[in-house]
Amino acid sequence: MDETEDMEAEMDFDDGEEPSFSDPEDFEDDFSDQELMEDILKDRPTEADGIDAVVVVDNVPQVGPERVEKLKNVIHKIFSKFGKITNEFYPDADGKTKGYIFLEYTAPSHAQEAVKNADGYKLDKQHTFRVNLFTDFDKYMNISDEWESPEKQPFKDFGNLRHWMEDPDCRDQYSVIFEAGERTGIFANDAKEALTVEERARWTETYVRWSHMGTYLATFHQRGIALWGGEKFKQIQRFSHQGVQLIDFSPCERYMVSFSPLMDTKDDPQAIIIWDVLTGQKKRGFHCESSAHWPIFKWSNDGKFFARMSQDTLSIYETPSMGLLDKKSLKINGIKDFSWSPGDNIIAFWVPEDKDIPARVTLMQLPTRNEIRVRNLFNVVDCKLHWQKNGDYLCVKVDRTPKGQPGVVTNFEIFRMREKQVPVDVVEMKDGIIAFAWEPNGSKFAVLHGESPRINVSFYHVRSNGKIDLIKTYDKQQANSIFWSPQGQFLVLAGLRSMNGALAFVDTSDCTMMNFVEHYMASDVEWDPTGRFLVTSVSWWSHKVDNAYWLWTFQGRLLQKNSKDRFCQLLWRPRPPVLLGQEQMKTIKKDLKKYSKIFEQKDRLSQSKASKELIDKRRSMMEDYHSYRDTTAKMYLEQKPLRLELRGGVDTDELDSNVEDWEEETIEFFISEEIFPFGEL
Repeated sequence: MDETEDMEAEMDFDDGEEPSFSDPEDFEDDFSDQELMEDILKDRPTEADGIDAVVVVDNVPQVGPERVEKLKNVIHKIFSKFGKITNEFYPDADGKTKGYIFLEYTAPSHAQEAVKNADGYKLDKQHTFRVNLFTDFDKYMNISDEWESPEKQPFKDFGNLRHWMEDPDCRDQYSVIFEAGERTGIFANDAKEALTVEERARWTETYVRWSHMGTYLATFHQRGIALWGGEKFKQIQRFSHQGVQLIDFSPCERYMVSFSPLMDTKDDPQAIIIWDVLTGQKKRGFHCESSAHWPIFKWSNDGKFFARMSQDTLSIYETPSMGLLDKKSLKINGIKDFSWSPGDNIIAFWVPEDKDIPARVTLMQLPTRNEIRVRNLFNVVDCKLHWQKNGDYLCVKVDRTPKGQPGVVTNFEIFRMREKQVPVDVVEMKDGIIAFAWEPNGSKFAVLHGESPRINVSFYHVRSNGKIDLIKTYDKQQANSIFWSPQGQFLVLAGLRSMNGALAFVDTSDCTMMNFVEHYMASDVEWDPTGRFLVTSVSWWSHKVDNAYWLWTFQGRLLQKNSKDRFCQLLWRPRPPVLLGQEQMKTIKKDLKKYSKIFEQKDRLSQSKASKELIDKRRSMMEDYHSYRDTTAKMYLEQKPLRLELRGGVDTDELDSNVEDWEEETIEFFISEEIFPFGEL
């Protein structure tokens, strides 16, 4: 039928009669201008009375004519970041500026951005800017003298954001992305089987990230980032950043950094945005040429500072103002890399050799910028900075080309951060270095060195007497990665990807190889926060077959094999820092035997799958019985009026009811008769 109508329409058109494309007279479309011309309307000019783009800046230095030009240059440098300035006016009196100025931008949105970001900007010790829109002064002048209480805002209860820490069995959680990213689940870890906490379809478009203390789960979407948390993983916050690809959290979880290659413009930096996690507000935007070395910004351990390196420059910013520390960057010619101490506000950076000037590693205290240690190095090819988790030690891996010798040799320069004047010890390595890793809560480090197939692993101990001892070396290891337990002592030597997933579990207290196992084609290794369990996995992003994750004990005993369709990613949920002091922790460890019986009983119960099934079956039967009993008792009560009616009003529900109407009867029963012959007696 449709084909016939089309043919008829074509025939009509061929005959010279043009079909009508007009709408009927009573036709009304339901499309708004916003839907039809969204791209055009977003750039349309807004109604303004000519002063909406003007800002007033107070607390500006009062200077004479000889310093006005310099002041204008400083002001222009600060406020031109928010948009193009078309006019500026500096009122003066008695030969000096009055301490306030007027700036006009090309658009009201730029003026609003200046107010949001420059208000509270500290120019120096005596001058902190107060920035307001010119149009706001009418509002301030018309404020009523009578105080009115602000409207009460509804409280958004997201539940206990750390509820998983109250699990009676202390089960840690982890996130899993599977079905090629179509499904994301949160699971509670159990030695026998993973317990589903939450599972959703298309929860994220790419991958997920946990915040540093595990409070928030971040999901990625084309329009931005969403944060989830609480007992039911409700949405807590949204950040609009079109095309976002990468994020990073500050260690204190107060701020989040996002990167998108789509949003950057010359006048309005949008490639990198720093957000306030609690309010969802944008704190500041930055330009970014490349995200090859993510994160672009590196945070201090307490989240008070963050730093960025560019050519010959190290820029250190402070929170919450997001402004440059002391209003200027550090000029460091040739700076190659830098890193914050995980335990103190100390930053380490290194600079290569320049003609006759040796390479150097510098330790700088913040915010004073005092250089607490400088180490000169010669014939340097490259350096890598490795901090111990608590900031007790810094290892600088130095690759050198000895004079008159071919090849490259490596030294480890060990900085003792907790000792006076920060002494440095040197460990010389003759082989090429494959991997280096500090023990998280200790003074040992492990090194993979050599070349395949003769890869060796060596364990060193930094002694308090100023020596570094080689504890043990194992030859011919199938490993290219080192993974320490978060609590120290135990580690895994892993041969990932090209080495087919060989795993060696080591106890470094006596350097014992506890177990050798294999997870074929394993691509990732993840320790749980307690150091009791380890997960190895084959990601669909790396290989298209055998996608699964396996759960091991810290001793290398396999507990589970979890196969997920097109499994992609597993991430353990981090734990917040322990609130107990060292003395309290020592007391708990000392009295651990008091609790051991309870733990052993739980372990025995959890290890017996048959017992668990039997208990579950009995519990189910008991629940069914109680349900049946309650239903029957309810029916019995509902039928009581009917029983009274059938029995003439006599209540026979109780055994001792209507005693006065009872009649006593005696009934005899003949049971048996036995006859004995008299003659036999």
